[in-house]
Amino acid sequence: MFEITNIVRWQDVLDILVVAFLFYQLISIIRGTRSVQMVLGLGVLVVIYFMARILDLASLLWLLQTFLSSLFLIIIIVFQDDIRRALTQVGKSPFQKSVDMVEKDLEEIIRTVFYLSKRRIGALIVIERETGLRDYVESGFLIDARLTKELLISVFMPVSPLHDGGVIITKGRIHTAGSILPLTQNPYIDKQYGTRHRAAIGLSEETDAVILVVSEETQGISLVQHGAMTAVNDEISLTNALRAIFIGTKDIHKSSWKHWFVK
Repeated sequence: MFEITNIVRWQDVLDILVVAFLFYQLISIIRGTRSVQMVLGLGVLVVIYFMARILDLASLLWLLQTFLSSLFLIIIIVFQDDIRRALTQVGKSPFQKSVDMVEKDLEEIIRTVFYLSKRRIGALIVIERETGLRDYVESGFLIDARLTKELLISVFMPVSPLHDGGVIITKGRIHTAGSILPLTQNPYIDKQYGTRHRAAIGLSEETDAVILVVSEETQGISLVQHGAMTAVNDEISLTNALRAIFIGTKDIHKSSWKHWFVK
């Protein structure tokens, strides 16, 4: 027992914990994406390589050695989206303020999505957080206007030339409209979801933005974040969800107490 204690240093324990954490984060990032199949495919090739060495299959061994010699470059090319997303997560500052959103801005957004939902008007609203959305902002049309329900509704009206794209909200202002967002490549997304939902999931997989989607077919409202989509049933649940993200639970409790006293 004492001999094992002398052999194992605290640095070794720290090293194991750090590696385990990195593997856990890697699995969390690629889980539910097409990258899982790619990892399995590479794993199968490695198994075949060792089987070829054991069985002394010269031609197959040479072919796999040639392929695996460029494995590092192959990984970078194949998993470039996942690597970019992982580096974005690592680069976040834990002390950085998430976004300059106030409760009034959230109320304008909530009123807008339920107004559009009742009238079967589709919408795609992106709220920027810590990760910059410059690449997607440049694909849209600059508005840079104060966030109001009336302006948001006018953008998504069917007669508007900007209604098909996404609206990006930055620091409580409508930055751009008609922005083109990346579609998710996740093969497990339900076939019932259309382009708006797939674009919302795709953007949430690459950034920490919060996206609201209104379906013109079902009148459903969805909250999308970190590649996950949650159906919204009523204004209260959406209000609580957005407050928890942008304002914090502490302010939620304060507002609830204020609600009781004012009432």
